[in-house]
Amino acid sequence: MRILVTGGAGYIGSAVGGLLLRRGHSVTVLDNLSKGHREAIPAEAEFVLADTGDKAALERVFKTGRFDAVMHFAAFIEAGESMVEPEKYFDNNSARTLTLLQAVLNHRVPRFVFSSTAAVYGEPRHIPIPEDDPLDPTNFYGESKLIAERMLAAFHAAHGLRYASLRYFNAAGAHAGHGEAHHPESHLIPLVLLVALGQRPSIAIYGTDYPTRDGTCIRDYIHIEDLASAHLLALDGLEKHSQLICNLGSGSGFSVREIIEIARQVTGHPIPAVESPRRPGDAAALIASSDRIRQLLGWNPQRSDIETIIRTAWEWHQSHPTGYDIRRG
Repeated sequence: MRILVTGGAGYIGSAVGGLLLRRGHSVTVLDNLSKGHREAIPAEAEFVLADTGDKAALERVFKTGRFDAVMHFAAFIEAGESMVEPEKYFDNNSARTLTLLQAVLNHRVPRFVFSSTAAVYGEPRHIPIPEDDPLDPTNFYGESKLIAERMLAAFHAAHGLRYASLRYFNAAGAHAGHGEAHHPESHLIPLVLLVALGQRPSIAIYGTDYPTRDGTCIRDYIHIEDLASAHLLALDGLEKHSQLICNLGSGSGFSVREIIEIARQVTGHPIPAVESPRRPGDAAALIASSDRIRQLLGWNPQRSDIETIIRTAWEWHQSHPTGYDIRRG
């Protein structure tokens, strides 16, 4: 198939693009490089420097591409920032997704795979979280993604667009020379590893009074390779299923304190931690039930034990102590 991958210079988009190519698909990456890295894009992929909100650029790409599917990863992802600048998130994650979807409909692209998030649930009613748990985001990042999910549901009902919405639970780890390098970095595992590298003096623990086993937030971590494989299963699954809404997680949860301690063991570094106040919008615990994608599509994560996740991330950060060379991007 010929696939358009938006946000394909980012952490997850580049991993999926690489796997698509290895499976024999043709890949066009569309990215404005505001967050992604040119070096992360697979060499075999066609690259278009453009924004998902640029109607003219999208028209040119879709006219020449004749795509069988779009896989949409282009988004801002910082929950804390979204509470301060919600307009930025509704513009990029919601409004520009609408612009992209209009192009998809206009050019009759039959399949759409959407990068969603566990943040659409907010404070969950059940642990592990099933897909039919109430959708009540506690931050505007989650709200911006939920708006996009609702648009997809509407276009499925009105126009027959076949789509998969994949709700992530903390992608982590590294693969094939590619790792997590956000600027600025805000994700726990890479931040902890930057302390081990001596690039940060300590790691902050935001909130120690949550109703969890040690008072710190609990999250479900999934290895980037397992996440990428789920996207290809969803892409193929849209042949049989017209709509797929699935969680992607390991089904296990680890607290902030536990992640720090495991990182100490993997790296052999002390990794000082500093207790800080809670951040607005953080849920106490987010752990996925991924039974649906396992049952419907046969997904079987292979690398998502927490030690493998942290070890592969540590190996990448050691070999890329300053991340990608963004000066060339």
